[in-house]
Amino acid sequence: MNKKNITLLLAGVAGLSLSGIAGAADRHTQTIAATCMTCHGPGGHSLGAAPSLAGLEKSYFVQTMKDFKSGARPASIMKRHASGYTEAEFEAMGAYFASLK
Repeated sequence: MNKKNITLLLAGVAGLSLSGIAGAADRHTQTIAATCMTCHGPGGHSLGAAPSLAGLEKSYFVQTMKDFKSGARPASIMKRHASGYTEAEFEAMGAYFASLK
């Protein structure tokens, strides 16, 4: 195998590795967002008293979660849930729910 072929092979392997990392982040977001759907309904569309999350503006979702976590927005269950997530996860979930229609 010549140097050009080795370079192309390594570039291909690196590209596949990076796409796997992006896919893992996407799966992580979907997994943590799925826990929300227990109360907020399948696909983020509420079937009951909990508000729907599908289609919410990302910034609203993120700020609301930060407020639950800090205690600025009083809640019992949501405070406990929000306390388990990072701000990066709030951002990822906010983008995910904003993309749902």
